[in-house]
Amino acid sequence: MPAANAPIESFGFQQQFYTKLPECYVEAEAAKFSSPGLVYFNTEFAQSIKANFPEDEDALASLFSAQTIPHDAKPIAQAYAGHQFGHFNPQLGDGRAMILGELSCTDGSIIELDLKGSGPTNFSRNGDGKAGLGAMLREVLISEGMHALGVATTRSLAVVTTGEQVFRSPPQAGAVLARTASSHIRIGTFQFFAARKQNDVLEKLVHYCIDRHYPLLKNSPQPAFDLLHASIKAQAKLVAQWMGVGFIHGVMNTDNMLIGAETIDYGPCAFMDIYDPRTVFSSIDKNSRYAYMNQPPVAQWNLARFAETLLPLLHEDHDEAILLATDAVKSFSDEYAAQFRLVMSCKLGLQEEADPEAVDSLIEEWNRVLYECKLDWTSTHRALSDYLNENIRYEDFIALFQENVSIAAWLEQRSKLSKADCSSMLQVNPIVIPRNHLVEEALDAASLNANFAPFDELLAVLQAPFTQPKNDKYTQAAPTAFTDDFVTYCGT
Repeated sequence: MPAANAPIESFGFQQQFYTKLPECYVEAEAAKFSSPGLVYFNTEFAQSIKANFPEDEDALASLFSAQTIPHDAKPIAQAYAGHQFGHFNPQLGDGRAMILGELSCTDGSIIELDLKGSGPTNFSRNGDGKAGLGAMLREVLISEGMHALGVATTRSLAVVTTGEQVFRSPPQAGAVLARTASSHIRIGTFQFFAARKQNDVLEKLVHYCIDRHYPLLKNSPQPAFDLLHASIKAQAKLVAQWMGVGFIHGVMNTDNMLIGAETIDYGPCAFMDIYDPRTVFSSIDKNSRYAYMNQPPVAQWNLARFAETLLPLLHEDHDEAILLATDAVKSFSDEYAAQFRLVMSCKLGLQEEADPEAVDSLIEEWNRVLYECKLDWTSTHRALSDYLNENIRYEDFIALFQENVSIAAWLEQRSKLSKADCSSMLQVNPIVIPRNHLVEEALDAASLNANFAPFDELLAVLQAPFTQPKNDKYTQAAPTAFTDDFVTYCGT
């Protein structure tokens, strides 16, 4: 068993990004922390990663706070730019995070290990480069909850407290999150080099992203064009998944959209309780740019920015390149519509071969009824699943709709498009989601009172979202008084 600060000769890191894209990062060094302590370790996830994890908790804490750097690690801060709430910033970059390298998983995939809150880098822009415990634990709850719901996401591997306070509101214990992604390359990564007209780096990025994320395109004669189309399809699928579970990202800037189409950055995100397309919780989203209903068009807007970075690689004639990019970005609308139709068809138990126009009409009417009756998005879909699987009576289901006569007509219309077997609905309509009030309750207990029991219990429930929990409090929507005043923050 190694001592806490003993060097790890070989952790298992590969260095593909470090070796192939030297223009895309600066070397980084973690801050020195007085007494790192392990407060969360994702043992089950770790078992799927081919790495030499220490067995001792002190050694794990030292590793995940970067106080011990394995000999095969190459700590780097990634360079990227981005549109933040529609305004372009030509240089953002990893201001409080560093990538140590890639790791292989037992399923054959490759992931990057990133330490968030590890201290300032060359991209910190006068920030302290650190993170508060509450924000890092929030990433654990939401990312692991999203993973259990089947939504493409970054994963949380560990959280380490640093032994010092960080100055947030209110001040709280400092922490580092060990986070993984298939890669951390973003639309903003391409924007960084497009703004500097470094077309040679853009071309290297295109081939790297194809190798990592879309290997079926490796022999493409038009790699930039095909990468754009593949990204459009992947982002359409991801946003449709968000919409299906009522997730509101809260900060859909181009630097928070990964080319690998995984959800990243769980700062001001939240989940919708009562169905209202205008729902927004982020304290920094003053104009509701990233409200629930705006997520699909914002994704398309972001992809247009991605397409702009690829223009020099799409065609040597600039006008022809614009036409190719425009047609590609326009395809997002149809791609998203098809993905959302698929998500909702599964949630409503509809036949895959049903007429798309009839399905779209049925979805629109269902959502209208939910909105009129002010019904909870998650529990109402689950109630429909239970009713169609004969787990609750017709009278009990109808009672949810407060005598709204439209629901009877909707059920009759649905029967014409429905599957004979509706059991699959029970595996797509969760009983439990990361309810905002429960998340805040658990985070306050852990970060302000060092009481991790609510966090541990909530995490266990979120990891089994389709199973009835022992405590009904996890299935109930937040009180109206909470939701009316609830605001999420960035955490920096």
